[in-house]
Amino acid sequence: MKLPSLSSLFKRKTAAERMAEKQAVKEEPAAPKPPLIDFQQLATDFKTLDPKDPGLWPLAPRIVILIGLFAALIAAAWGFGAIGWSVQLEELEAMRNQEATHKEEWRKKKQQAVNLDEYRRQLAEIDRSFGALLKQLPNKAEMGDMLVDINKAAQARGLAVEFFKPEGEAPREFYAEVPITLNLTGSYHDIGAFTGDIAKLPRIVTLNDINLSMNANGSMSLKTTAKTFRYLDDTELASQKKQAKKGKK
Repeated sequence: MKLPSLSSLFKRKTAAERMAEKQAVKEEPAAPKPPLIDFQQLATDFKTLDPKDPGLWPLAPRIVILIGLFAALIAAAWGFGAIGWSVQLEELEAMRNQEATHKEEWRKKKQQAVNLDEYRRQLAEIDRSFGALLKQLPNKAEMGDMLVDINKAAQARGLAVEFFKPEGEAPREFYAEVPITLNLTGSYHDIGAFTGDIAKLPRIVTLNDINLSMNANGSMSLKTTAKTFRYLDDTELASQKKQAKKGKK
C-alpha cells in the first residue's frame, strides 16, 4: 500500500484550514446597516453652518433649507390667493345659479311655444264664453226693461209689491252693479215660485240679504235686495280709466 506524500497532506490541511476560516467568517455577526438619515450628523451640520458662506454648506442642510423655502413660498401664495379665489368662487356659484334660472325659463318658454296652438284655441274659447256671459248683461238702454221684468215676475205670482226702489249703480272693472230694494207680500209658495222665475230670466239677477217673516194674517213678507248687472260701454270705460288715473295722481 502506497502512503500519501507529505506535499499532498500539506495541501489537504491547507484546504481544511481554509474551510474552517470560511465557516468562522460566516459565523461572525453582520455589522448593522447605517441609518438612511443620520439626524445627529444633520444637527451637527446645521450647528456649524456659516451664514456668510452658503456655498460651503453641506448638501443635506442645503436641501432641507430649499424645501423649507419652497413650502413657505407655496403657503404665502396660497394665503394671498385665497381672497381672490374666494371672490371668484362666489362669482362662479352666482353664474351657476343664473344658468339654472335661465334654463328653467327656457324650458317654460319652450313648453309654451310647443303648446302655442292649444293656448290660442283656449283663448278663443274664453273669448266666446266671455261674450256669451256679456250678452246676459243688459246695456244702459235695456236697464228699464230689466226692472220692468222683475216687477212683472212678482205680479205674475200674485205678490203685492210694497216697495220697489233701484239704488245707485256701483261701477266695477267692466260692468256696473245695480241693486234694487224689494218688499213683497204673499204666500210661501208664491214667493218660492217668484224666486224661481227670477233665476229663469235671460239676464243675470241675484237675490241678496233675504229676510222672510210671517204676517199676522198668515201671509209672508219677503225683504231682499235684487242685484242686476249691466256692462259699461266704451265711453264709460274710458271715463272710468281717467278717473282712476286722477285718483292715483
